[in-house]
Amino acid sequence: MREPFAFLPNASSLPWADVPCWPAEDFVAATAEELGRGARLCSLFSMPERSGACLVAVLAFDSDNTLAVGRSMAFSGAFPSLTPSHPQAHLFEREIWEERSIAPAGHPWLKPVRAGSEGAPVNGEFFRVDGSEIHEVAVGPVHAGIIEPGHFRFQCAGEEVLHLEIALGYQHRGIESALVGGPHRTTLAQMEAVSGDATAAHATAYASVMESLAGAEPPLRAQWLRAIALELERLASHTGDIGALAGDVAFLPTTSACGKIRGDFLNLTAMVCGNRFSRGLVLPGGCWHDLEPARADRLRASLQSALSDAERAVAWFWDSASVRARFEGTGTVFPGQAVEIGMVGPAARACGLVRDVRYDHPAGWFRFAQLPVAVWPSGDVFARARVRSLEIQRSGEFLLAQLDSPADGPLREDLPGLASASLAVTLVEGWRGEICHVAITDSAGRFRRYKITDPSFHNWTGLALALRGTAISDFPICNKSFNLSYCGFDL
Repeated sequence: MREPFAFLPNASSLPWADVPCWPAEDFVAATAEELGRGARLCSLFSMPERSGACLVAVLAFDSDNTLAVGRSMAFSGAFPSLTPSHPQAHLFEREIWEERSIAPAGHPWLKPVRAGSEGAPVNGEFFRVDGSEIHEVAVGPVHAGIIEPGHFRFQCAGEEVLHLEIALGYQHRGIESALVGGPHRTTLAQMEAVSGDATAAHATAYASVMESLAGAEPPLRAQWLRAIALELERLASHTGDIGALAGDVAFLPTTSACGKIRGDFLNLTAMVCGNRFSRGLVLPGGCWHDLEPARADRLRASLQSALSDAERAVAWFWDSASVRARFEGTGTVFPGQAVEIGMVGPAARACGLVRDVRYDHPAGWFRFAQLPVAVWPSGDVFARARVRSLEIQRSGEFLLAQLDSPADGPLREDLPGLASASLAVTLVEGWRGEICHVAITDSAGRFRRYKITDPSFHNWTGLALALRGTAISDFPICNKSFNLSYCGFDL
């Protein structure tokens, strides 16, 4: 009988020797068994060893508020693919093959994940649909406007999209490899730049990993400030997304209003820490900046005004029959598909899935103050926009309540040294969804491996599925309804 996975709560650590270890074939079978019992795959990655590489899996049992970790023995060559039985593993396995040249045998479409990364051909072979009336449309990687690079290859019959393949990697910066041997003096700045519009989320995840490895807990005041920064980040991003969606269907009142209101929410973050994107707020052991009562009062008054403006702009949006008609039934991802590919965040909740780290795996301040989970069942552009509008309302109510009852105490504490030969894992609900950080330390307490899984890594496949059977002209609103991160994927 196989030893079970090691179970632990969110934002915690355990000795590396206590992580169950199996031969590669048994590791894949054990992971498949846990996924079959209802687990989700948060992260699957490789780590170099003297005799090859080992695989590490992080799973989430949402109903039990529990995480599970396991690993394989070191090996080289190949391992049985998990993808045929559990498609949510498909990108993780392609990444492992690309990075370590160990192949997932039986993977249905093995090709590079990131264009032009070391040792891999640019883009690789694209899937093509045969037929005399089929035509191919290639978009990007250079796009009109200010946007990150990504390549989209459509197979179409007339206007209907039969298949969309997405090739990324043009933003590949080598962040994970640069973290090995750390933490360095530059590590926190690199974490804040993983995906710049989710700075508070990635910085909080990194700080939590460091605190877990140090066996310390940040002061309650710092946990409270981090929660405020996370929800302000959510408000700004969701408001901007709704404005962008309104612009794509030429509903200009909401577009223009949301552009201004997004700036208002960003300015509230600057009121907290001096930076509109939360740079320089979070650090391991606490926070750099405090929010004294007078500034908190100004923040509360400005927040109420911005929330009132946002409510009015969103109401215009939903009162428009033409907007609703354009969004309803467009770009649908069905609940079964969302489960199969492991979608997270608002995109998953728009398929009726109750997946929210703040609810399923609460850590930090969210252990004491939870938000209701916003879900919508239809899985289309309408649902993804609707979930965002609900989260604006609920995050606003949460922030006003927190500003009425602030936590007291110190702002930060010095951390002791990091535990040696240990693994730490943290999940944080960023505005796009679940962010997973995993650190593995060596005998000196330095990073042997640091793995980051941005929610975009789970959700790009959802965008590809959303386009199937739609008109190619639906791509802009489908794309904006997901609003995924290119650089968060291209680590």
